Amino acid sequence: MLDKLRIVKQRFDEVSDLIIQPDIISDQKRYVKLNKEYKDLGAVMKVAEEYESLLNNINEAKEIIADGSDEEMVEMAKMELEAANERLPQLEDKIKFMLIPKDPEDAKNVMVEIRAGTGGDEASIFAGDLYRMYTKYCSDKGWKTSIVDVSEGTSGGFKEIIFSVEGEDVYGNLKFEAGVHRVQRVPQTETQGRVHTSAATVMVLPEAEEFDVQIDMKDVRIDYFCSSGPGGQSVNTTYSAVRLTHIPTGLVAQCQDQKSQHKNKDKALQVLRSRLYEMELAKKQASDAAKRKSMVSSGDRSAKIRTYNYPQGRVTEHRIGLTLYDLQNIINGDIHKIIEELKLAENTEKLKELGEVL
Repeated sequence: MLDKLRIVKQRFDEVSDLIIQPDIISDQKRYVKLNKEYKDLGAVMKVAEEYESLLNNINEAKEIIADGSDEEMVEMAKMELEAANERLPQLEDKIKFMLIPKDPEDAKNVMVEIRAGTGGDEASIFAGDLYRMYTKYCSDKGWKTSIVDVSEGTSGGFKEIIFSVEGEDVYGNLKFEAGVHRVQRVPQTETQGRVHTSAATVMVLPEAEEFDVQIDMKDVRIDYFCSSGPGGQSVNTTYSAVRLTHIPTGLVAQCQDQKSQHKNKDKALQVLRSRLYEMELAKKQASDAAKRKSMVSSGDRSAKIRTYNYPQGRVTEHRIGLTLYDLQNIINGDIHKIIEELKLAENTEKLKELGEVL
């Protein structure tokens, strides 16, 4: 462990020197990447200092016990040794997880797309519930959310809603939400009191920077149209909404949330860039999945990942067999425990690949 930490310290010192170099500061892409690495390595170094200090304490306590000349000191040393030996494996586990190579995508902002699936109006209402759940979770994390495009359901909720999320390590947390979410409950329109099953699909696209995906605007058809839905006379009567079609791939992105045509075009371009980036990422994940079968982030959009059962107040996370009887808090945004458990499962899997079985 100490040898690995020495290598980390060496890299930390290298990065500390690099991020103050003028040529690095002027290269925005490299500077952002190194700055993130500096922050991540700094967090490891903080835990490494505690680990080394603990090892020193253990050695000192052992020396005092071996000397045995001062009974009171020996008693204190024994207590300190016991506490240190209890803390040591916890720290070692923490360091092992921190040393797992980070996915470079994890630091990215995201575009989240929620689409109502099977279940008619009830599926649209459920898509609205999921949107509120995510915005509350994002608010708890201190992240900023912004609607990009929306298609409202006939009885509330959304047929489809796309929103962006900006903050720290957004994709690293929200990537686990991609897949099919299923709800079991009695719809408001149901007169017999029967439980119905509906579904909504969630897609989480890492937001692509301009230097990640180059789009040749000659390959993009631009259509302008009037916005639909709420927004007042100016929104509904001017051609402010923008639809972009990427001709080589057939991908379409649109935005009608902003009053300005220019802002809508920028947002739609952001969505298009993210979709193109996610397409390439999906290919990479598919080839990675062929090498290893990951139970957590397989990238399979059709996979049923979670069930929200209202009659039983139960939420079941199918990928890791986690069941929580706390539906009301979860649907109100408290998905922290689920995401942490999924992260732990993924990291444990990565550790096994690295030959470090906990």
